[in-house]
Amino acid sequence: MLGADSPHPITTPGPGRYRQGVEDSRCARGRPVAPRYTASFTCFCKVAASPDASPIAAMALSWKERVFMALLGTATASGLTVLVLILVEATNILLPADTKFGIVFDAGSSHTSLFVYQWPADKEKDTGLVSQALACQVEGPGISSYTSDPTQAGESLKGCLEEALALIPENQYQGTPLFLGATAGMRLLSQKNSSQAGDILAAVSGVLGQSPLDFWGAEVLAGQDEGAFAWITINYVLDRLVKYSSGEWIQPAEGTLVGALDLGGASTQISFLPRGPILDESTRATFRLYGADYSIYTHSYLCFGRDQMLNRLLAALVQSRPGALLRHPCYLSGFQTTLPLASLYESPCVHMAAQLDLTQNLTVEGTGNPGACLAAIRELFNFSSCQGPGDCAFNGVYQPPVQGQFYAFSNFYYTFHFLNLTSRQPLRTVNATIWEFCQRPWRLVEDSYPGQERWLRDYCASGLYILTLLEAFGFREETWANIEFQKQAGGTDIGWTLGYMLNLTGMIPAEAPAQWRAQSYGVWVAGVVFVVLTLTAILGAAAVQLLWVQD
Repeated sequence: MLGADSPHPITTPGPGRYRQGVEDSRCARGRPVAPRYTASFTCFCKVAASPDASPIAAMALSWKERVFMALLGTATASGLTVLVLILVEATNILLPADTKFGIVFDAGSSHTSLFVYQWPADKEKDTGLVSQALACQVEGPGISSYTSDPTQAGESLKGCLEEALALIPENQYQGTPLFLGATAGMRLLSQKNSSQAGDILAAVSGVLGQSPLDFWGAEVLAGQDEGAFAWITINYVLDRLVKYSSGEWIQPAEGTLVGALDLGGASTQISFLPRGPILDESTRATFRLYGADYSIYTHSYLCFGRDQMLNRLLAALVQSRPGALLRHPCYLSGFQTTLPLASLYESPCVHMAAQLDLTQNLTVEGTGNPGACLAAIRELFNFSSCQGPGDCAFNGVYQPPVQGQFYAFSNFYYTFHFLNLTSRQPLRTVNATIWEFCQRPWRLVEDSYPGQERWLRDYCASGLYILTLLEAFGFREETWANIEFQKQAGGTDIGWTLGYMLNLTGMIPAEAPAQWRAQSYGVWVAGVVFVVLTLTAILGAAAVQLLWVQD
């Protein structure tokens, strides 16, 4: 019988010791023990120490613990990598700039046109990169024709103005400049009757000022400005002022600049960059575009536009051959018309040298004589007033020798386009073609071009006049090939309006483009890879935890 003094006493295990024994046995078999009320990722087992067990073996982790810790470390490392990429490698990306608009009315002597231009709000070296968005021809004659009813001059503009408003977003109306520039027709009217010219400008200003746009005013444009702005237009659309190359805007070499030849209804302009200095300051125009300064020669000849030339020619023939019947050498043979004599002297360009009965009508018959026509046209020029061969064009006006390439537009183009002479034919061919047309019978020409009777009678005189005018400017056989006759360039109409808008945008404040914090493509791809890796590691760790709990 065993007693208290026995070497092997008997003890009765209590409840706590019994559970501890069970837990120890389960841990010994490698199974985790879940507490009664809580779940645990780990099992704190009470392992019996054996004489051969080392401290390191006692601290060893199970394979699930090692996998879980590895996944958790991977998720942490990749997450930190993504954060570093976002904070360190991010750059400022410029968002597309807002588009600005501008509207210009070109109120010429024979018609009015509206042009809508657009450019990015962030300008290149303080000048907008402008493109044409809309061109609209106003119905009716030029505004200088509304002397008897000035209000109709303003009313005539409403149709094209509504087209422009439909194109521009309403939230940009107040920031869109609107301008009307009147050219030689209104310059002549201002000379003849300044009060009537003022009434017409007031009428158009009243209509345009009531629009929701930013109306900058209506004024008569100086001839020098008209020529200079046309020069800007041509060189801009030909990429001679600024050019996009290799991902940036650059300024081409100065030697690539071209000259401008404009033949309107009441005036003609020549503008170019001469090789030598400009000796007459009154013929110099200076401006700054795209960070560069320009100084060009430009001059406008009032009364030497196509329409005024034809009026002056007819009046000169009448005064040299008085009578009720006039034989006109520039009209085709067989052509005849009757017109009131007083209509010839309505323009300030036409001067009446002899006493004439302006109440009578004049009958005009064409003779189709290009030689006599050319002689009569040359009488309209004063070549003898020039003192030297290289410093004067005609009428005593200073002009340096022409040099470089020229673009001829407006009536230069329209006349030569009809005569099929816009393909750089040599001067001999141009002369022969015009003379041949002048000798055609009127009936044959009329049948060949139905619906164009209004202009057909004047193409002979216009062609010979252009030859004489370009010769007066200094173009000869060897320099004739430097002239290109064009209506458009780069999809944009050639004229003074675009040049005006380019110069105007230099006075409109630029807006800084919006920016966005973003990464380059390579960094973005790396970031996506690390984000996927982070999510995969987190999901893997969660799966290991789930298996752990189930055991």
